[in-house]
Amino acid sequence: MNNFASDNRRIARNTVFLYIRTIVILFITLYTSRVVLKTLGVVDFGIYNVVGGVVALFGLVSGALSAAVTRFLNIEMGRSNEQNLTNIFSSAITIHIALAIIIIIIAEAIGPWFICNHMTIPQERITAALWVFHCSIITFAVNLFSVPYNACIIAHENMRVFAYISIIEAILKLLIVYVLLLLPYDKLAVYGILMLCVAIIIRIIYQIYCRKQYPESHFHLSFDWKMIRSMFGFASWNMLGSTSVLLADQGVNILLNIFCSPIVNAARGIAMQVNHAINSFSSNFMTALNPQITKKYGANDLYQYKQMMFNGSRFAMCLLTFISLPILVDTKFILQLWLGEVPEYSVNFVRLILLFSISESMSNTFTTGLLATGNIKKLMLTVAVCRMMNFPLSYIGLIIFHQPEITILISICISQVNLLIRLQLLKSYIPVSIINYYIRIGIPLCLTLIIPFIVSVGLTHNMEASFLRFISNCFITSSLCLLCISFVICSKPERIFIRSKINTIIKEKLKRNN
Repeated sequence: MNNFASDNRRIARNTVFLYIRTIVILFITLYTSRVVLKTLGVVDFGIYNVVGGVVALFGLVSGALSAAVTRFLNIEMGRSNEQNLTNIFSSAITIHIALAIIIIIIAEAIGPWFICNHMTIPQERITAALWVFHCSIITFAVNLFSVPYNACIIAHENMRVFAYISIIEAILKLLIVYVLLLLPYDKLAVYGILMLCVAIIIRIIYQIYCRKQYPESHFHLSFDWKMIRSMFGFASWNMLGSTSVLLADQGVNILLNIFCSPIVNAARGIAMQVNHAINSFSSNFMTALNPQITKKYGANDLYQYKQMMFNGSRFAMCLLTFISLPILVDTKFILQLWLGEVPEYSVNFVRLILLFSISESMSNTFTTGLLATGNIKKLMLTVAVCRMMNFPLSYIGLIIFHQPEITILISICISQVNLLIRLQLLKSYIPVSIINYYIRIGIPLCLTLIIPFIVSVGLTHNMEASFLRFISNCFITSSLCLLCISFVICSKPERIFIRSKINTIIKEKLKRNN
């Protein structure tokens, strides 16, 4: 019981560090996005998002690769086996070097030809687009080398340092904005080069810190073929999942460029930035929780393993819903306040992508739980193949409906199918009832999203778009969402526990004041 309480305190403490990180990064990102859009212009901003999107999508690939490395480190920590940690880390570096070389060769062989011959880019911007592409590929490779160091910090649950380095990265990207305004050269090409410089600096910081703090992070060229085979097998299947995300995301982005224009890519890029900023609040909780799920499985504590997954699914979606609702209700006003000039399609894209993220948040803990088992072949084959269907279905949808929003609606449907697949696969390890999941978690979560949205829109429908209406919407949606979470999502014992904790905090505060 004491261990469980200690684990919960660690998760809470790490979540607090990550939330501080997120708040700082959120304000910096919102400001830099506005200035970059204004400096580059809508067309160049759209070109960067489709050509340099490989860097933005690194978050998806690095998350999958980091999960693979973290999983192996956490399993050994759960077994209190420190001897293999150095071998695991060195093997991870070896694998990532090989992956980086393969990705650079393939991308440089195909990318320039595709940009010049098949993408909708003004002829006078082709050279700048190629500069962005080359810098983006090198940035991707540099970031790939950082994954094992990043995973090492997460495995040790040192979220404070992880938060500090992320804040440094955000500040460097803020400095890029000012340098971009000062330099007289092509803004798009310069932006790609400066983003590469930031990636190199962050890579160096990660390596220096890890080498000083964690003995296992001293890299030795490792040819422990048994370990490499085991990790490469896990990473390869995980990479299949990442590749499916790349195809579903960046592949669809390219389709939008071919069927529509760079302006649509700019709208989608803005929506993705809003989504990343909001989704980071929920993902912080997941980053703090994931190592515990893996360690519980490694220690064969299947009861806590199951509890953390199912409770994590509830809490992650509640957090994301609570933060997203005010934006869903008053999207257009928020974008005008933020950007000034709002590209066409941005409002619909923001709303739909936030709904997609809320749908995805239901599955994230189950993915972590399945990765912890190490038997991920079925997971990656089924989920990845299903997710890859996003690309051909989006192609067909664009031909039939000629509306770019159809691509995100397809993503939401596929997300729910993948949730069912993950729950079905979990049955091999723990008792799971899919019907009970939807009755106890799925349906209440949907009601928590729908009820505040409808009530807020109904009450403020006749008000003119203004800051007063926005504040009213925030108050109404937040209040109703908290009520729904308390009485629809939480059980009676959980409400009693939360109430007692709040009362304890209030009493302690009153004692200090007295």
